[in-house]
Amino acid sequence: MGDFVIRPYQSADRQSVRNICYETGFMGEPVDWLWPDKESFADLFTIYYTDVEPESAFVVEAISDDRTGDSRQPNKIIGYLTGCIDTRKIPSHIDIAFKHLFMRALPLRPSMARILWRSARDIVVDAVAMHTLLQNELIDPRWPSHLHIDLLPEARGKGVGRMLIDTWINRLVEVGSPGCHLRTLAENHNAIKFFETVGFSKWGDPTPVPGFRTRQLERMHVQSMVRPL
Repeated sequence: MGDFVIRPYQSADRQSVRNICYETGFMGEPVDWLWPDKESFADLFTIYYTDVEPESAFVVEAISDDRTGDSRQPNKIIGYLTGCIDTRKIPSHIDIAFKHLFMRALPLRPSMARILWRSARDIVVDAVAMHTLLQNELIDPRWPSHLHIDLLPEARGKGVGRMLIDTWINRLVEVGSPGCHLRTLAENHNAIKFFETVGFSKWGDPTPVPGFRTRQLERMHVQSMVRPL
């Protein structure tokens, strides 16, 4: 592995971002065992950022020194940060999910049926228990912006995550955002510890995520974290 550079997202990076999203979708590990359909998972967590607000996305590009003949090997995207300046503009995950449910007939696919029906059951149970539905994002004028960050294993432990966060925070300061939030799995203790080291703090109690389970089939939860600017 050679050096790396953080740069603005380009349209040619779209598939790399989608691949990384899927390869790191379960607390930094591949999510295929839990969510077998790659396209719907990538759409849920990347399509708004790459297709609607690409100016708020950044990628980590590994600079390869390997050469084959007279040509340099293509550089590899090893991580990304996608962001949204105004969270009120983000579409609901439910809207994206319904597109796949009906246009691609996901409930009829045996590989997806279990998590989809489990998600539907969880939504009903949680709505009854908590008298509310899980919000797509935290809507609060104190922290109107939000981010998602994912790194492949070869990008971790090198300060890349902190550099991405700093790049995003600088953009928010430039546009005058008063604060930023994120949502991560409460069971992902390493991620929470990292976000705390870059200035975020927990906000509110963890809430259950429909359909998501640990490998031991225990319910998983989402934790909101915030950082004023």
